Amino acid sequence: MERKRMLAGRRRAVLAVVGLLAFGVACRRAAEVQAGVAQSVRARPNILLITVDDLHWGSLGMTGNSIPGISPNVDRLASEGLWFAQAHVTVAICHPSRNVWMTGRYPQNTGALGFENIAAHVPTLVEALSSAGYYTGLMAKTGHVVPSRAAAWNEQVLARELKNGRSPSLYYERTVAFLARAKQTGKPFFLMANAQDPHRPFAGSNQEIAFKARDNGSTEAHYGGGFPDATVAFAPAAVPVPGFLPDLPGVRRELAEYYTSVRRADETTGELLRALEESGLADNTVVMWLSDNGMALPFAKANVWLHSTHTPWIVRWPGTVARGRVDRTHFVSGIDLAPTLLDIAGLANLDGVDGRSFLPLLRGEPQAGRERVFTQIDKMNSGESYPMRSVIDAQYGYIFNAWADGKKAMRIEAMDGRTFATMLNAAETDTAIAARVRHMIYRTREELYDYRRDPDALHNLIGSPGSDVIAAKYRELLLRHLRESADPQLPAFERLLAQRASR
Repeated sequence: MERKRMLAGRRRAVLAVVGLLAFGVACRRAAEVQAGVAQSVRARPNILLITVDDLHWGSLGMTGNSIPGISPNVDRLASEGLWFAQAHVTVAICHPSRNVWMTGRYPQNTGALGFENIAAHVPTLVEALSSAGYYTGLMAKTGHVVPSRAAAWNEQVLARELKNGRSPSLYYERTVAFLARAKQTGKPFFLMANAQDPHRPFAGSNQEIAFKARDNGSTEAHYGGGFPDATVAFAPAAVPVPGFLPDLPGVRRELAEYYTSVRRADETTGELLRALEESGLADNTVVMWLSDNGMALPFAKANVWLHSTHTPWIVRWPGTVARGRVDRTHFVSGIDLAPTLLDIAGLANLDGVDGRSFLPLLRGEPQAGRERVFTQIDKMNSGESYPMRSVIDAQYGYIFNAWADGKKAMRIEAMDGRTFATMLNAAETDTAIAARVRHMIYRTREELYDYRRDPDALHNLIGSPGSDVIAAKYRELLLRHLRESADPQLPAFERLLAQRASR
């Protein structure tokens, strides 16, 4: 009996030791898994997404602007990485454009055709990065970048804390502080730094002076953060005039103010990059740079012409993206931004996206299916709807203006300011400018442009000899896209096609 008790005691002791050993092994394995996860998080690249507001594609030195020294910092960034010559935003209006960036979806699939918040069930880029362990920050445009998902941002800096998103020195100071805190966490960071230049009011303009006098730094005013001191840096006679605008003294004066804002946006870019370099994190940071839409002047912003959505899109990624490359072949779109950044971070794509990652292009590999982009406009900040749809490829652009009936008149922010007023005045005696003014206000149901020969969209080819076959091809492309993307303008477009077929 005593022997049995001794044997039982020994078995219990052995089992206890085995249990402790097994527990120790399990703990070690759990710790190893946890350490592996932590190591994986630390190994992910940092992401600095720099955006500028209302910048025309041709405003930079790298894209051919003739003003000496207009954009040295952006030009240098492009020389250190890759930039896409065929890049487009999906919607040429700030809030809807950024909704697309954050979701990878066309507006009708986000629940927000205009300035509404995206639907609660739609996942976003910042939430995915935050859940994966990124330390997240947002600077300016806070009301336009998924404001309904504030909890996903570790830090937010309001535009008024940056002199209405226009102070290069304040962007530098706040970025230095953000990067220091991100470093302390041991996490990779995602910082979306939004410069609000060259959005109106332009630097040194009468509009900016009026805001300064009215607001006087009040935190209750619309532009409550004040503005940096600025004088118009360029002589109106010396600035380039885009081909879609008439060359008139009033237009040149406003463009001189606009280009002053462009240069300040470049200075802000330089200060953001300086803060990154000084942090010691640049070698493991992907920098992406682009504009949310074209300039806030007639025939650009809030439309779907080539110069409405064409954006300089730069990616610098040390060790992965070869320096000094220009991709002139592949089309990339605003719907591709979130899928690409998640792919770069080694994360799964968001559910329900319409876009796809262009990571292969960053590695210098070809990627099929990038021959064209689809762009659109729906609702303005005013709530007014001007639905437009476009397909653009390397040569042609086709536009369907669902709203244009010859009676409804367009009124948008890009028609504010000195340029459109100058055009209206000139239209009283100049028939060519009068025709451009009518086209801006009333449009026409269909437009077709040979952008290779006519990048400024001055000659609508619809109805011209030999255009029928070309237009039919692009109508078919747009029809397929509207069906695939669940577009609410599909019925209107089908009615147009039916009317054409019955003629």
